[in-house]
Amino acid sequence: MKLSDIKSPSHLREGVTTGTCAAAAVRASVQWQISGQCPENVRVDTPAGKTLCLSIVQEEFPACGVIKDAGDDPDVTDGCEVIARVRLSEEAGPVRFKAGEGIGHVTRPGLKLPVGEAAINPVPRRMIEEEIRRCVGDIGAEVEISIPGGEALAARTFNPRIGIEGGLSILGTSGIVRPMSESAVVESLKTCLSVAAASEPEYVCFVLGETGERRMREWLIQQKKDMSRMEFVQISNYAGLMLDEASRLNVKKILIGGFAGKLVKLAADIMNTHSHVADGRMETICTFAALAGAEQQVIRQLYECRTVREAVQILRTHDMEYIWDAIGDRAAEKCRLRMGGTGDVAVVFLDESGGLLGKSRNTEAITG
Repeated sequence: MKLSDIKSPSHLREGVTTGTCAAAAVRASVQWQISGQCPENVRVDTPAGKTLCLSIVQEEFPACGVIKDAGDDPDVTDGCEVIARVRLSEEAGPVRFKAGEGIGHVTRPGLKLPVGEAAINPVPRRMIEEEIRRCVGDIGAEVEISIPGGEALAARTFNPRIGIEGGLSILGTSGIVRPMSESAVVESLKTCLSVAAASEPEYVCFVLGETGERRMREWLIQQKKDMSRMEFVQISNYAGLMLDEASRLNVKKILIGGFAGKLVKLAADIMNTHSHVADGRMETICTFAALAGAEQQVIRQLYECRTVREAVQILRTHDMEYIWDAIGDRAAEKCRLRMGGTGDVAVVFLDESGGLLGKSRNTEAITG
């Protein structure tokens, strides 16, 4: 099967993972040493059940490379060359892995590899070992993987955040890159949470993205909170799934903070804050305004708002900003229930300039 033949259900062209590229390059390096000739292409089996034929770039003996093709996925490693240099032993033995140029090392616990190991994930390691065993049986080998320019590219990935330093990771659980895969995004976010939890912080702060994290950092500093006691984890729109993972990891205290435009949905038990899943923002604000005694005219004005920014202004005009605390309490309770009551969750709402709109009553108990 050729790369051009791989189609995803959405009709976007699928690609290959860096793990598949590394396995193919390893096979080519071993074949070159056995036969004395570098192969032009090799076939590799992927965990997804597909066998791919990949072209080989001949490097200095016995190194071989494969150009990463991410298909229609906007992958940072698309077009990079994954190079493998295999040093075969003369005796039976294990396959050992070494990080070459552009490959990072694990520096924090909580990942699938121990601290100090080359950032070559377990599934790619297994694929590589299987290719070596097919070619030379139980002969020992040292496998060095490199990606020229990988250290600079790694700054655009999750690696610096999760404790992989010095370069990229060799990744892939299926061997195939599925364009814009939601599951891949969620798995990356879960990995970030796993690393954060492994450091055993007093609490974890969930934020939706970079801007939300920056604003929450500023707010916590203004509140003179000890930042060394906590870890930030970006969760994108996946509040519910990340709360589930936090419960699985036995994370007991969570602060969820950021812009009210997204987080207000939590009070309505909407645990995926993406607009294509549900809205309910104005309905939620209107409900709490009504419970606080707002006149029908004010409720109608709120209901007709198109943005939370407009609603914030209306609430300020009518001296009803205090309802944000009540919304925060309900959001925190919905999150706690999502965790099955196994953790304590506080919620902080910020406006677009980073100012505090409101917070749940238990925020101080979480942040100290």
